Amino acid sequence: MKPEITYSTKQGLPDVLIIGDSISIGYTSYVKMILKGKANVLLPNENCQGTSMGVAKIHEWLGSVHWDIIHFNFGLHDVKHVHPITGEQSTNPNDPLQADIKKYVNNLKFIIKRMKATGAMLIFATTTPVPPGNTSPLRDPGIEIKYNKAALKLCKKFKIVVNDMHAFSLPILKEIQLPENVHFTHEGSKVLAEKVAESILQALLNK
Repeated sequence: MKPEITYSTKQGLPDVLIIGDSISIGYTSYVKMILKGKANVLLPNENCQGTSMGVAKIHEWLGSVHWDIIHFNFGLHDVKHVHPITGEQSTNPNDPLQADIKKYVNNLKFIIKRMKATGAMLIFATTTPVPPGNTSPLRDPGIEIKYNKAALKLCKKFKIVVNDMHAFSLPILKEIQLPENVHFTHEGSKVLAEKVAESILQALLNK
């Protein structure tokens, strides 16, 4: 097991951990600015990718901080097609997904239980839309809906707060997402950051 990450926090403020893929990396710097003076907003020093990586590294990512809030998401890496032997990302629709729905649920359940054990309030961010035309790696358009549905069942079971980033971003997707790409523009990341910061502030009020 790799050593825990050492985080630098400012005393007197609640500690918030953001776990996610490149989408969260894109908006976290803006979340930090919005919540400056209200919360320590931190994230692991790497792209947390999919649930398989989450199972392997969740202990390392949590470190020894007594987190008040953990805002997390897994999905976009789980639904990408990968080569069946090498595991490298693929553009072939006949290649398997990195984590099928059953594996995704089992992995996510493991991660949730580990995070719940910290005593932190958990916020699950639903996976943002997969648009048509994305090819590198290939993700089936709309597949995130099935994964979000499965994740929301777990959220209900474990009484986890939901930040519905999918529903929030869908009506304005053309304005904030890159063409034929799951990633967002800089302005789009700022818009997502406002939604994330809002969900964190609300959770802090409810603690």
